[in-house]
Amino acid sequence: MPQVHSELPAANSADTETRSPSTFWALTLGSMGVVFGDIGTSPLYAFRVALQAASGPDGVVTRSSVLGVLSLILWALILVVTCKYVLILLRADNKGEGGTLSLMALAQRALGQGQVRIVMLILGMIAAALFYGDALITPAISVLSAVEGLEIAAPQLQKYVVPLTVLILVALFAVQSRGTARVATFFGPVMTLWFLVLAGFGLAHIADDPSVLAALNPAHAVSFVFSHGYIGLVTLGAVFLAVTGAEALYADLGHFGRKPIQTAWLFFVLPALVINYFGQGALVFADPTAIENPFYRMVPSWALYPMIALATAATIIASQAVITGAFSLTNQAVQLGLLPRLQIRRTSATQAGQIYIPRINGLLLVGVLLLVLMFRSSNALASAYGVAVTGTMLVDGLMGFTVIWRVWNWSLGAALALMMPFVLIDITFLVANLLKVPQGGWVPLLIGGCLVTVMLTWRKGARILAQKTRRLEMPVEELIKMLEKNPPPRVPGTAVFLTAAPDSAPTALLHSLKHYKVLHENNVILTIVVESFPRVPAQDRVVMERIGDHFMRVILHFGFMESPNIPKALAIARKVGWSFDIMSTSFFLSRRVVRPDARSGMPGWQDKLFIFLAQNADDASSYFQLPTDRVVEIGTQVTV
Repeated sequence: MPQVHSELPAANSADTETRSPSTFWALTLGSMGVVFGDIGTSPLYAFRVALQAASGPDGVVTRSSVLGVLSLILWALILVVTCKYVLILLRADNKGEGGTLSLMALAQRALGQGQVRIVMLILGMIAAALFYGDALITPAISVLSAVEGLEIAAPQLQKYVVPLTVLILVALFAVQSRGTARVATFFGPVMTLWFLVLAGFGLAHIADDPSVLAALNPAHAVSFVFSHGYIGLVTLGAVFLAVTGAEALYADLGHFGRKPIQTAWLFFVLPALVINYFGQGALVFADPTAIENPFYRMVPSWALYPMIALATAATIIASQAVITGAFSLTNQAVQLGLLPRLQIRRTSATQAGQIYIPRINGLLLVGVLLLVLMFRSSNALASAYGVAVTGTMLVDGLMGFTVIWRVWNWSLGAALALMMPFVLIDITFLVANLLKVPQGGWVPLLIGGCLVTVMLTWRKGARILAQKTRRLEMPVEELIKMLEKNPPPRVPGTAVFLTAAPDSAPTALLHSLKHYKVLHENNVILTIVVESFPRVPAQDRVVMERIGDHFMRVILHFGFMESPNIPKALAIARKVGWSFDIMSTSFFLSRRVVRPDARSGMPGWQDKLFIFLAQNADDASSYFQLPTDRVVEIGTQVTV
């Protein structure tokens, strides 16, 4: 039996190397603006929604319900965020990277081939699909809740809340193509100010009624849930709003490192959030009518408009982090073969993570605006929020258990003892949130279901297409022997033929010989391989093999978080002995026109969906960043 580790494994390499104090604190400050934007803006609505749920249909606010809700929020922050994510999952890095798809790839690699590996793949698809639901709901609920402060400052402005929210969101998505490199430096200071203000107003009200600190006792949480039956379960679902955004701690691991994120959370963000929630509770003790909007009712009238402006800035930052996360997740999903190729633009020459995906940006904008116009308030949207996040967190827990067991080599019993309590907590929260399906919880389920269908269809269709294409091709060694016996005329230069199967003669090569009846002096069979880890070192990027006098096989390896740039990779090959000149090289691609086949392995509707996705995929030349004047595309028809 494998030995149980007495300590958790070392964190990613970025944390183990020596850092100067200035770099460490710069990363810590940077994490404040990117990592904690979502969870940091939860006080705008989480306590209010949870307490309204705890008050039941009659709306009566009692001291026990306030203490129960506060205790539930506190211990959710401690157990779900601090223990599960900050102390455990942050150590489950995939070559220094975190996030759902990184965790999925790590678990798959540990499991090898088999049915369990497929289960991990499906879990990763579900979590990724639910994240898109989160990416739609977060900007809508966050900006709405911030702008709703106008209703407290001047009730006559209530009719402008939704139009102003729409205006802010349209502006936010409109600037995505410009990138965030310039403004991102302000995210950290703005969010630091936000957390200081949260703690300041919270402390002021706690001082008015320190008895609210009794909620530190978890007995209040347990007693409330078990004594209130159905209302207790509904309240539990609402309490989960306080921990939405916890998965961002893990997803941004590669950008900031484990220790800066842990430091920011444990010593700054967590205390500020808890103090603010307790301050809201103390305010409701003194004035039960403050349940209407306890966050803004904490703020003195002279500070109300500045607070609305700061809250709006904080929610824009939170929304920006989620949008950027959706771009990053899409890039990973494309590389892992879960989605068709999409146009990906670089918005920074120095930061690899700064990308912009026009189609995803447009779809997110349409989805967010529809949510705002459908629900029209943060209270109504809250019902749709929890399902997406609880589903993602449950999947993270299951895959985290697999990594602890198979990658960290803990015994099965020890891995179960560590992770199953968190899985059970996630299941409880998920059940509680599923009660809100009729009120809006159907939204992330619908989005997630559609996206999982798209991913499964694309993966299955691509596999069928590859199998049919391979049957039409011949082994490349056999083709080389035929060409040696009957050599065609040679033309100067180098021809690079892209193929997914390095042992088969590419379709573009066969069609080129058929139509042009010539062969270049140098020919390269080029294959792109996406690895199950985030990035591939430059020295491992290129593998070359001479397979004939005029033929060479080249395999380029990329990580699933990298965008494949063929010219740059081939420049590396030049350093190890290949005389590659881009100006005398032509890249031959097969542009496949996909037609339905009555004998397809998929239902008719799935055939049509796959063909639609294939027709709308980005072309290979731009995706692989090939120079347009060096590309030759040869059309072929394939049935699926």
